[in-house]
Amino acid sequence: MEGNRRILLYSVSVIIGVFFLAWGLVAAQSVLAPLITAIILALVVLPVAIWLEKHLQRGFSSLISTLLLFFISLGFVALVSYQTKVFVDSWPDIQETMEPKIDQWKTFVTDNTFLTENDFPTGESLSVLGGEAGGGLQLLSMFGRGTGFLGIYLLTIIYVFFMLNYRYRFRKFLLLLSSDEKDDDVNQIIQKSANVVQQYLVGKLMLIGLLAIVYTIGLGISGVSNFVLVSILAALFTLIPYLGTLAGFVLAMVFGYLTSGEIGVLIGVIITFTIAQFFENYVLQPYVIGDKVDVHPFFVILAVIVGNALWGIIGMILAIPIMGIITIICLQVPALEPFGYLFSNKKAGS
Repeated sequence: MEGNRRILLYSVSVIIGVFFLAWGLVAAQSVLAPLITAIILALVVLPVAIWLEKHLQRGFSSLISTLLLFFISLGFVALVSYQTKVFVDSWPDIQETMEPKIDQWKTFVTDNTFLTENDFPTGESLSVLGGEAGGGLQLLSMFGRGTGFLGIYLLTIIYVFFMLNYRYRFRKFLLLLSSDEKDDDVNQIIQKSANVVQQYLVGKLMLIGLLAIVYTIGLGISGVSNFVLVSILAALFTLIPYLGTLAGFVLAMVFGYLTSGEIGVLIGVIITFTIAQFFENYVLQPYVIGDKVDVHPFFVILAVIVGNALWGIIGMILAIPIMGIITIICLQVPALEPFGYLFSNKKAGS
């Protein structure tokens, strides 16, 4: 009886602890998300900073590495902004091209189902701005979101600089937290965590580059407008696990089939993404990324879902490297080793 009560007490404590942990992570997103993102990005450019330190002082090498990361990310933001402007400019042509097809689809649905014309939304209800007042509110909302994003973006870049410049102080802090006999274990955790993040993200960037080439060839042959930019963005979207490929496909559809209205373009886009998915899953992923992150596929999917629930898209992007670090910590700490074995991709009996 006493044992059952203890199990019940532990179970309730774990459930309450997990609930408040999740609540705290959601509440602290504005603080923790830029900080963790900066740690991940600092680990990516760390080899560049170490190489520069052979010729420059640490402050200058950290600054140059941070500026390199800043300009690369700024280029990505510029690409997205330009493609958004092109989409907005093309919207009247897309509406004109798709209007007859939408009417045909409505006619087919009303003739073959119980739906009537009144069940479909009208053109007024689909208005993007919803009148002058609604348009003004949306513009203010977009301005507020843009300002907030810019502030978080710049804050993350500043964090990266400090992480690079004072990384030995942070390392010493972690070593001081542990006893002297645990120094080797702590050093191994730090080194392996840095390696897993670097290898995963560098492999991911190589994967993005190869996918961009595949998309460029396929979408160019298919007749998609602005196919080079669309291909680069579609490849970059794969940083978002699972949903990134869908976002790239939708983008290609917008600048391909919706702009031209030609069935040949639609078929070309579908074939391109089908071939790219096969190429990514069976060729690129195993040989380019491979087992860079030793996490079981089930917990990869679970981590992505939890990351999305907590922090949205940024949570999905950070989920896999964070899960990789957690697995390494669990494998190195004897008390947590069973969890490390559960999370890792090791075969049973190994």
